[in-house]
Amino acid sequence: MASTAAPPLLTIEGLSVHYAQFRALHGIDIAVGVGEIVSIIGANGAGKSSLLKAIVAQAGPRVEGRIAFDGIDIRGRATPAIVAGGIALVPEGRRLFASLTVEENLMIGWHIGRRGGLDLAGIFDLFPALRDKRHQPAGQLSGGQQQMVALGRALMADPRLLLCDEISLGLAPTIVNDLYELLLSINRQGIGILLVEQDIRRSLAVAHRFYCLLEGRVSLGGRPDDFDRDTITRHYFGS
Repeated sequence: MASTAAPPLLTIEGLSVHYAQFRALHGIDIAVGVGEIVSIIGANGAGKSSLLKAIVAQAGPRVEGRIAFDGIDIRGRATPAIVAGGIALVPEGRRLFASLTVEENLMIGWHIGRRGGLDLAGIFDLFPALRDKRHQPAGQLSGGQQQMVALGRALMADPRLLLCDEISLGLAPTIVNDLYELLLSINRQGIGILLVEQDIRRSLAVAHRFYCLLEGRVSLGGRPDDFDRDTITRHYFGS
């Protein structure tokens, strides 16, 4: 008997996002399997962040299409319910509470999440640089350390799917390398990752599959090894 493939963890069908007179996404279809890293690449304005915001109900009221998590349609649910169901976002720009301590920022993820994954000790094992700074205001940390807090906060919510929006933006290459090693470690624990990046090389190096967005539409998708770099670049820039 032929084996049956497991259904996707996340299924997006016909997703459109509108902001006033501007349409950011045009009926896109995307899927993420259980424990899979899927990369979303594209230039500025391609619709990458709008995609992640739509998944967690942060893209405003004008969202059309189907967003199903573990087979259940979640479009229309409030953000806290989506996070409690197993999806966590690491937003672009980190969006920490600068006056709160590292520990207080991390505990936000625990309070709104599923409360079954990493505790504070586990986060500090994953990010040793934060242990001695746990009582320090997050606004006093370096950019790389703040990104660790943002990632740790999401992991404290015990996600089955982690959404990462431009986590390498503005960081030194060595810090970015460390963060990507951590993403691979997180993925090995069975957590799916939907990764938004402008850096084609770095993003595709860790992805099982990818989608390229161009002006709000999927211009290319598949496994990174199925396409040469010129083909990916053409679909990235629309040339």
